Amino acid sequence: MTETISDVEIPDTRLVAEATELVREAAPPLIYHHSRRVYLFASMRGREQNLQFDPELLYVGAMFHDLGLTTKYRRTDQRFEIDGADEARRFLLSHGIDTVSAETVWTGIALHTTPEIPLHMAPEVALVARGVELDVLGIGYDAITDEQRGQIVAAHPRPDFKILAAFTDSLKDRPDTTFGNIKADMLEHFVPGIRRGDFVQVILGSDWPE
Repeated sequence: MTETISDVEIPDTRLVAEATELVREAAPPLIYHHSRRVYLFASMRGREQNLQFDPELLYVGAMFHDLGLTTKYRRTDQRFEIDGADEARRFLLSHGIDTVSAETVWTGIALHTTPEIPLHMAPEVALVARGVELDVLGIGYDAITDEQRGQIVAAHPRPDFKILAAFTDSLKDRPDTTFGNIKADMLEHFVPGIRRGDFVQVILGSDWPE
């Protein structure tokens, strides 16, 4: 039976069911519910903008976008966005999805914390960013009605949303991977002694002669 939340259908396919189970098992409830809200908000923003998107690809992009914050899928040698993107690509290819589609989802996850650029790309890329922006930053909040938001939050609760703590806990042992990224703001704000990377110092300290 197809699940519908606030007029948004969750695709009733094996791919989606297995993606849901993977994330449910790997992620804490905070990340699981956040990821589902991202799909729902992303779908609504896509309909509002008359974008033609593949619901399965968007679902995997939304559900896997924060897998890099989980114990099972996190690494310490690359940006957390790439952790989730790599697993999404592996998952899609193992389910017979074509390479181009898998790379589109990879790109959407890898760029979901990069402002503006994703919005000029394929709908499945742009909408993962739109969903994250709405759920985390409140960008586009008024594009969703109070009733729609209420229905989504009833299905996927958002009590005392502690995403800042989740990001900080997962990234504090790999601060170098946040260089040039908005996550550096969180580490500098919440982890004593950590200072964000400085592009000017990198340029001045390079091997190029003056």
